[in-house]
Amino acid sequence: MKDRNVSRRGILKVGAATGVTLATPTIFTGAVWADAHTGFTNAPGPDVVTLGFNVPQTGAYADEGADELRAFELAVEHLNGEGDGGMLNTFSEQNLDGSGILGRRVEFVTGDTQTSSDAARSSARSMIERDGAIMISGGSSSGVAIAVQGLCQDAGVIFMAGLTHSNDTTGKDRRANGFRHFFNTEMSGRALAPILSEQFGNDRKAYHLTADYTWGWSQEGSMRTYTEALGWETVNTVLTPVGAGDFSAYLTPVANSGADVLVLNHYGGDMVNSLTQAVQFGLRDLTVNGKDFAIVVPLYSELMAQGAGTAIAGIPGSQNWDWKLENQLGDRYRGTNAFVESFAAKYNRPPSQAAQTCYAQTILYADAVTRAGSFNPCAVVEALEGLEFDGLGNGPTLYRADDHQCFKDVVVVRGKENPENEFDLVEIVNVTTREDATYAPDHPDFQGGELGTCNPGA
Repeated sequence: MKDRNVSRRGILKVGAATGVTLATPTIFTGAVWADAHTGFTNAPGPDVVTLGFNVPQTGAYADEGADELRAFELAVEHLNGEGDGGMLNTFSEQNLDGSGILGRRVEFVTGDTQTSSDAARSSARSMIERDGAIMISGGSSSGVAIAVQGLCQDAGVIFMAGLTHSNDTTGKDRRANGFRHFFNTEMSGRALAPILSEQFGNDRKAYHLTADYTWGWSQEGSMRTYTEALGWETVNTVLTPVGAGDFSAYLTPVANSGADVLVLNHYGGDMVNSLTQAVQFGLRDLTVNGKDFAIVVPLYSELMAQGAGTAIAGIPGSQNWDWKLENQLGDRYRGTNAFVESFAAKYNRPPSQAAQTCYAQTILYADAVTRAGSFNPCAVVEALEGLEFDGLGNGPTLYRADDHQCFKDVVVVRGKENPENEFDLVEIVNVTTREDATYAPDHPDFQGGELGTCNPGA
């Protein structure tokens, strides 16, 4: 590896129903980006192919970035035949044999997105220009994903998005060279609504604290759509800066607002801090409107649960994947155990949803190149569009051609009241099936953008 460091309760039921300013786009010319003999950017030689892994190594989302990087390293080992194969052995597309990608040994470079769109673009550009990266993956922020996806489109390389949950990534900001395996806020809203109704009822008043960038806006919007459809009233919405650290000033007004639910549209370290402080402020012990006060975190992970500790107990939310899925729900989620065992053998800990997503994206890219018989990004796009696959831990999955969004089951979880160990802090309470999580390509929250055409860079 070359590291440039340039600058991230049992089962209840199954199947129920930024202020981010992007840098000015770089204009990539054929002379700079394209190999005249092959017609596409960074065509590899006969021996080695370089991938770029762009993750938050510092900042509020650094814990997620660290686990992403662990998974990327593991995926490269498996592609190069240096491990037991993990999901390579359960993936329905049995095209990868441990000999690299199309006979080229896989190498990689990394960058630090700093959870900043400008920093992420800079590190991605460096990996493409200076290191010859032919594919970029990673990130734990939708602002970052949208910025880097746009850059990769201009550069003529494939972007396999990491953690990006905003509807915009495969909505108004979709790009032909970009693909998203992670789910989105529309899917979270669909999955959470029936569970929130069951747990808290339909007569509720909600107060939203929302990360002030594209993901937070999207998450709040989806949650309001689905909770207001239940009958909930939105009392107030307040935007908070990413990386605020101290949320006291935002939490103090909640107790006197008349709200009986606090919705924390926060992720990573921000969610850990805001949730911990909300519990310390005694919000969870209040009785408001004759009801026990509730806290909802629409998107979280085991990593965030570890950071929040006992504050996570009883808190509902959604996840893209959970390391216990196959053990608890069976073979539909095959691939989960193979990945968990392989990851734990290397790192002595189970993987997070961040790790599973980034491992899967790397394998999906390598498989697409292999099936296409070419690293040309337009060949890769064609191989991924409309791909139906299984065995990567999420159940049967579709990479929809219309928008390059993956459709699969969505997991609803709740913080355990009495966890057995530091890695088993959430319980799976429901799974919304792929069919119920799927929305139409012309859904209004995903309009305003076009995929356009693949750019090979020439």
